[in-house]
Amino acid sequence: MPRLFIFGLGYTARFVAGRFAALGWEVIATGREGDLGFDDAGSVRVALADADHVLSSVPPGREGRGEPLDPVLERYGDALGGKALSYLSSTGVYGDTGGAWVDESAPVGRGRRTARSEADAAWLARGARVYRLPGIYGPGRSIFERLAEGRAHRIDLPAQVFSRVHVEDIAAGVVGGIAAPGGAYNLADDLPCAQNRLVEEACRLTGAALPPLQALDEAGLSPMARAFYAENRRVANGKARRVLGWQPRYPTYREGLRALRPG
Repeated sequence: MPRLFIFGLGYTARFVAGRFAALGWEVIATGREGDLGFDDAGSVRVALADADHVLSSVPPGREGRGEPLDPVLERYGDALGGKALSYLSSTGVYGDTGGAWVDESAPVGRGRRTARSEADAAWLARGARVYRLPGIYGPGRSIFERLAEGRAHRIDLPAQVFSRVHVEDIAAGVVGGIAAPGGAYNLADDLPCAQNRLVEEACRLTGAALPPLQALDEAGLSPMARAFYAENRRVANGKARRVLGWQPRYPTYREGLRALRPG
């Protein structure tokens, strides 16, 4: 039985784990919902020795706080030699492109996520398959929950465009990369668009009232949510389709939201 070791069994990694388990893999993971504690070095190293593939979804350390650039590489990098490696990164490494398309050949490290860019580069240097992910949505984490909780906003920035991806399509991409060469792969859907279009489609599907259209300064967004609007880009997925044979089940937000519609 092949073995997958996951560092950080969070929201996205759980879907990846489920997909591998369905294919007959044994999955061992760290994290709140995992089998091992990240700091249980003895047990982690024993499990790593038997792993065929290692996936990390652990984000980089926060800049200016003295945290390691990449906690996994800092603590266990010496135990990863000879392993097939995968890393869940972010399309934030591309920074702001003014709405232009980016593929894996685009420069990185120009945006607000410099630590992520450096971690991304460190995993690439080890020959990992690095999956660059845009906004992630899926069961329990979508515009429907934000509407129900009164946290959905329509911001008056009509030229602001985002890419996104359904969590199940991420899992399919990682599985498709088992035998793929190392390198960066964008896993994003086919239809980048303004966030307002998601809100409007979710309201149409549920009959909910549209939130008011607001200026960015009027919306009372948290610093994290406000930072979401600091960059504007369209993410191309052609390499993942060509090399991984990736065919997203939810190629646009329309299919994704229909599948998640409450009731």
